[in-house]
Amino acid sequence: MTTANRHWNAIFSTKKDLELGWYERDATQTLKFIDLIPENHTATIFLPGAGTSVLVEELLSRGSRLILNDISDEALDKLKKRIGHEQDRLFWLHHDISKPLPKGLPYADIWIDRAVLHFLLNEEQIEGYFRNLRSLLRQGGFVLLAEFSTVGAPKCAGLDLHRYSIDEMTKRLGEEFELIKHEDYEFINPFGEPRPYVYALYKRK
Repeated sequence: MTTANRHWNAIFSTKKDLELGWYERDATQTLKFIDLIPENHTATIFLPGAGTSVLVEELLSRGSRLILNDISDEALDKLKKRIGHEQDRLFWLHHDISKPLPKGLPYADIWIDRAVLHFLLNEEQIEGYFRNLRSLLRQGGFVLLAEFSTVGAPKCAGLDLHRYSIDEMTKRLGEEFELIKHEDYEFINPFGEPRPYVYALYKRK
């Protein structure tokens, strides 16, 4: 068990969803960007940090096929109990997204990251993340990144963050990705505290 796995397991095993600083009661902000993607209802979607997000039910209700990953097996267990784990449109993965992905995963049409990338601090981790993204996302696929912005808080869940500008996101993805839409967004967490994010949707050429 890695340090990161222990850290996140401790959080998900001791706190209810409403006690999590990143908890969203609804996924409207993310869905607004997904609705810009053609045929999103029939897409295979990869979530690098599924956690216990309500986004999962929203996507399932639309007919999507989901690859649900998290570094915390406690989070995945809670999610399985909530939504059921035997649905044929679900693929479960317990993995550190900065490490090479296991073989045999289906290609993704859409990669959705709300607040995962910004926890990766060193270049090896960040580069590993983007290698995985490029290896799993098909040509013509879409990427939605939603991370703490450069004016956001420097920490979350007791961990330091790498905060992002739209320019850095675009540079790290590279020239094969076209920026479709981006937006600064102030998320108000369950404790009433503002958390500035940057949302950005890209299409792979």
